[in-house]
Formats: sequence, C-alpha cells, structure tokens
Amino acid sequence: MRIIIGLGNPSEKYKLTRHNAGFMAVDAIAARHGSAWQYNKKFKAEICNIENGILVKPQSFMNNSGQAVQAILSYYKLLPKKFGIIKAKNSDLSNVLTVIHDDIDIELGKYKISVDSRSAGHKGVESIINYLKTKNFKRIRIGIKTEMADKIPVDKFVLQKFSEEELKIVNNTIADLAARLI
Repeated sequence: MRIIIGLGNPSEKYKLTRHNAGFMAVDAIAARHGSAWQYNKKFKAEICNIENGILVKPQSFMNNSGQAVQAILSYYKLLPKKFGIIKAKNSDLSNVLTVIHDDIDIELGKYKISVDSRSAGHKGVESIINYLKTKNFKRIRIGIKTEMADKIPVDKFVLQKFSEEELKIVNNTIADLAARLI
C-alpha cells in the first residue's frame, strides 16, 4: 500500500494559494482516478482511495500535518515498531509514504523528488518528521518561487493566491506530476 499525502491548509480561504500546491496535486491525482474525497474523523483528514493506495489531505493546518500522517500510518501498520509499542527512529518509509508540498526554493513550473532530506524550513514537513521520527520518506516538492518571493515575507508569500498566469503554470506542472504518479 502506498500513502500519498498532499500538504495544504483547509478551507476555501486557502484554496489556490501557493501553500496548497500539495492539495492541488492530490486533487489532480484523484480526478485522474475518478475517485471522490471523504472526510475521516479518526484521521482528521480527507481520504481518497485509489488503486493500490490512499490519497490524503490532512485537515489540520499545515504546521500540524504530522498528526494525521502518523495516525494513518499507524492505522495501516506501516510504522515500524521497536520493542512492540515504541516507534523506531529513522525508519525507512520511502516505499510507503510520499509527501507532496510547495517549495519556495524551486522555480514555479518545476518540481523535484527527494528522499531522506531535511525539512528546509517547511513547517508541514517538519511536523511530519517530528511525528514519524524519521525524514526517510519520499517528497515531491512543487516549485512556487517567483520574483515576488524575495520581496515579501515568506509567510505572506506562501499564503497568496496564484495569479491566473501562475495558476496555468502550476496546473501544467501538477498535470505532468499526476500523470507520472499513476
């Protein structure tokens, strides 16, 4: 089983913001599969079943994404244990967990795939690393960097909505990514 997590912030207010690139990506994958989202109270996340996996949109805010990710991996018994109940540190989850998120250090229109890398200041990824006690999972980092990124504070930049032109670029990037993940 493969768990694909899209990071973002819940509610209409944050829809189509740069920080929600992960939500946008898993929405595109769900659409390609013709699958529907359902809220799961136990996981505090929207879940979408696809062939050989699950798509997830944590419904906590970005900085608390790790809680939902840990709950899902625990439920499906995908978190290695040490001594029965204690989670093993530095477990290799790269074959079961993929996290898709925005990256302000990558140019808009590009994405990078990495495994076993630090959060680089991304609070959602940092939360997941802290909850899982490992950074050894696959990450797909969607570029959101534009010339404006250096002109305003990061927290304000990531919460801005994409312009129409930027949205076309990011949607093309996400479509390419979604096609590769299917």
